[in-house]
Amino acid sequence: GQGGGPVIAGLSRTHLADVDRCWEALRDADRARIHVFISTSPSHMEHMLKMTQAQVLEETRGGVAQARQHTDDVEFSPQDATRTPLDFMLEVLNAAVEAGATTLNIPDTVGYGIPWDFGSIISYVRQTVRGDYIISTHCHNDLGLAVANSLSGVKNGARQVEVCINGLGERAGNAALEEVVMALKIRPDQFDGLDTRVNTEELARTSRLVSRLTGYPVQYNKAVVGRNAFAHESGIHQHGVLAERTTYEIIDASKVGQKGSQIVLGKHSGRHAFAAELEKMGLSLQGDALNSAFARFKELADRKVELTDADLEAIVAEELGTSVEQAYAFEELEVSGGTVAEPRARIVVTRGGEKKEATAEGDGMIDAACKAIRAATGVDATLTDFNVSSVTGGVDALGDVIVQLDAGGVKVSGRGVSTDVVEASARAYLNAVNKVLRVQARGEARKAEIGP
Repeated sequence: GQGGGPVIAGLSRTHLADVDRCWEALRDADRARIHVFISTSPSHMEHMLKMTQAQVLEETRGGVAQARQHTDDVEFSPQDATRTPLDFMLEVLNAAVEAGATTLNIPDTVGYGIPWDFGSIISYVRQTVRGDYIISTHCHNDLGLAVANSLSGVKNGARQVEVCINGLGERAGNAALEEVVMALKIRPDQFDGLDTRVNTEELARTSRLVSRLTGYPVQYNKAVVGRNAFAHESGIHQHGVLAERTTYEIIDASKVGQKGSQIVLGKHSGRHAFAAELEKMGLSLQGDALNSAFARFKELADRKVELTDADLEAIVAEELGTSVEQAYAFEELEVSGGTVAEPRARIVVTRGGEKKEATAEGDGMIDAACKAIRAATGVDATLTDFNVSSVTGGVDALGDVIVQLDAGGVKVSGRGVSTDVVEASARAYLNAVNKVLRVQARGEARKAEIGP
């Protein structure tokens, strides 16, 4: 949109009841959009929808028209567009525009598109489908071409690009926001000077925050936001960059927020300074969440002495992941082990003021700690993924641990930070256990509402 805050879009099938429910979720937004979609490829129509082309056309008209009853901003997508016969897709798009669609989104749902072919589809739609609409792209990365296809779409007239931070998405992911934005910024000569108005200096920090909240680490060599995106190993490259940065760097690292961590607070910093530093970094915590994060900061500052802005981001990410309806609170952890003695852990957690203690042995101290938590909480879950990384360099760096659990089909992630990787692991595991309990409680409440 042209200013005025973000457009909040809700996705809906063409079913009329779905469209109405979508509007119920959006109706309080200042700028609301309903995004209606239906599959149009032969494979999807035959195996998923069990519909004919005529039925898909009828569904398209009905769904878009219903959405227009609620808002003037309606987007339409023919799902699996790149495997849809072009003549039929154009017929569907014309029907959508006639019914009131104001944005036509062309999804490469399975990442089948090739840049020059995808660009020609966008160009042909613009030339053939009459009406007043914005054309959009939605590209998946199954062949590693999501960004390339998106940029080809822009080159051929698309003026909306659907992207995800860090390229998150189904299967191999979606087009990465940071890569599309920087391609347009670095090569305006190729895109008629188009501007996204994105504050690029927030890209790296946003990437880290999303990674911490979702539990999906960013690969080190990820373009723009990866840890090694501006690292030079080759001697020839190092020599060139030392002489003049632009010899081997087309992006100024500081322009995407990729600068070295700065020491910002120490063990003697107070609550006001902590809150002010978070505010300066664009991180906002209030009330109990701020108090809890500050308590963790003081605890970690006693061990590390000085904390960087990256450390603060990790603390806030941990707090955002743990502040929701905590069932169990972490109190104490004691571990022992070595090359001779069998690893053992003792955990103390509290729930509603009541302390629960358990001990366990395991294949390593982390395994023992997780088993002790399982015994204390009674939550039986399978650890499906474990990832540990250092927030900064140095032997006193915070360890940032992300775990994923599967408890009878309930899949959750948890995170924990500490200067001790075993403690960080235990905190992450307990965080995930609390999420399992919350999901299970919601399920029981829903069953009670619905009845047997």
